[in-house]
Amino acid sequence: MVYTERFGQSDDYRREELIRVIEHSVESLTLQELEALYYDMSTKNYIND
Repeated sequence: MVYTERFGQSDDYRREELIRVIEHSVESLTLQELEALYYDMSTKNYIND
């Protein structure tokens, strides 16, 4: 019940929270991990150069 109350606040709040978590996690990736992530995201059209 607490889980649903915590994330039921608003979509904007949840989105901002997820962005903060992802940004923090990406900062600790190695170059090889970043390249793999970039490749995966670009092949799925999340990144358009």
